[in-house]
Amino acid sequence: MPKFDVSKRDLERLVGKEFSVGEWEDLFLYAKCELDDVWEENGEIYFKADSKDTNRPDLWSAEGIARQIKWALGMERGLPHYEVEKSDVTVYVDENLKEVRPYGVYAVVEGLNLDEEALKQMINLQEKVALTFGRRRREVAIGIFDFDRVKPPIYYRAAEKSERFVPLGFEKEMSLEEILEKHEKGKEYGHLIRDKPYYPLLVDSEGKVLSMPPIINSEITGRVTTETRNVFVDVTGWDLNKIMLALNVVVTALAERGGKITSVKVVYPDFKIETPALKPKEFEVELDYIKKLSGLGLSDEEIKELLERMMYEVKLEDGKAKLLYPAFRDDIMHARDVLEDVLIAYGYNEIEPEEPKLAVQGRGDKFVEFEDAVRELMVGYGLQEVMTFNLTNREAQYGKMNLDFGRDYFSHPPAEIVEIENPISPKWSALRVWLIPSLLDFLSQNTHEEYPQRIFEVGKATLIDETRETKTVSESKLAVALAHPRVTFTEAKEILDSVMHHLGFDYSLEEVEHPSFIPGRAGRIVIDGRTIGIIGEIHPAVLEKWGIEMPVAVFEMFLAPLYREPYL
Repeated sequence: MPKFDVSKRDLERLVGKEFSVGEWEDLFLYAKCELDDVWEENGEIYFKADSKDTNRPDLWSAEGIARQIKWALGMERGLPHYEVEKSDVTVYVDENLKEVRPYGVYAVVEGLNLDEEALKQMINLQEKVALTFGRRRREVAIGIFDFDRVKPPIYYRAAEKSERFVPLGFEKEMSLEEILEKHEKGKEYGHLIRDKPYYPLLVDSEGKVLSMPPIINSEITGRVTTETRNVFVDVTGWDLNKIMLALNVVVTALAERGGKITSVKVVYPDFKIETPALKPKEFEVELDYIKKLSGLGLSDEEIKELLERMMYEVKLEDGKAKLLYPAFRDDIMHARDVLEDVLIAYGYNEIEPEEPKLAVQGRGDKFVEFEDAVRELMVGYGLQEVMTFNLTNREAQYGKMNLDFGRDYFSHPPAEIVEIENPISPKWSALRVWLIPSLLDFLSQNTHEEYPQRIFEVGKATLIDETRETKTVSESKLAVALAHPRVTFTEAKEILDSVMHHLGFDYSLEEVEHPSFIPGRAGRIVIDGRTIGIIGEIHPAVLEKWGIEMPVAVFEMFLAPLYREPYL
């Protein structure tokens, strides 16, 4: 989750009111943050804010926190309004960037009066949005420039790799290729464009370079200081809606500092737009839904008042709340998201807990008890239980398993995977569809331990199911991995035979060709004509990708088809 430092004095200047440190600890909750640390430096108090919502980049700076708190305390109410004046600034986008980094959106913010703290917050917001929301600049990269040093029109164009400019922090010109090899940011983010035929460049009408997105700004225009009064904001990426949201977040934060937002015309080869787009978004929610799930006995007017304190414009009509909410938010996808805002405004600490009055006796879930029984059975075979993460990535589930993504390998794994839109890290960007890669990952991290290594996991795989509200279903599975110099398919099958015998099922194996396994040593596990799993010896090419030098035999199967009472 994003963490960042804010000055108590700066926050109170933005809110317009002073609070004690203890009061601030509660106030941060309105902005979906926790107060992680407090310290004093040069006579000034600082907070470390820990944001608990990766879908709210508007709350990742002092400006966003202060704005949210002003509304939550009732100092402001309803939808915040930001005037956007038209300007004669135009950016022309080169069609040769379609396969490089195709989209850019822009704005000018004038009349700023930046002190050191405001400058820190601007840089922090720029970096946090690009790092977390922008997936380390792959999806969103942001540049902020001293507009007084720029002469429009501006051109976002494809550049030859030999073109040169002075990157931020350097004194001499470098070619674009040299920047990727020698500049700190080039080394860190160069992989995003290194293999492209051209490199993106943002230049003004005089040929002055503003930046090389998504790598680095230029020293001439890209250094913003406390003397800067007018800035040009540039956001580039692959998804126009996503970069527009990032632009909205940045310019409205600067507007909280007293800046005046002016628009920019963006001319693409096949269409034109004007940015930023700060038109409010719409949503509708049933009032009875809020009342029932909140359990607070709220009236319609109370719900309206609480939503207005969370920056909604609310119209009550026919038992519904018709809402407008700010363009810098993109997290309202379900009525539950609105309910969450109602509860935040009400105050979680103000909700009185009630002991449920139920005329029933609690007991363990039957299927969970079955899973526990399977665990005990596996331990009885001398296997060690491991618990790995449900979160993984496409490369681990497919690429390192010798598989082509999008192809269904007898549903082990299926052709589709649930991927996270805004992951914190590319390593944790999807929900796993099978467990064997997780066990191989575990073995790869324990190659220094003694062999044999005989492990199992009873865990969840998340599959796509269009018939459900969430479009997904979590299925319980058993996976076993055996690693030692003499392991064979037969050893894995002996354990599988015993499991099936104890559970009371007859099964068969059907030989299959599967790229994750050695040819001739893989089979489907079949019960009553239905494939429920897979067994085999892992292919040496797969082991090499995981860095495992021992042979490995595995099997994996769904547990739901094996559940019946009594189960052991």
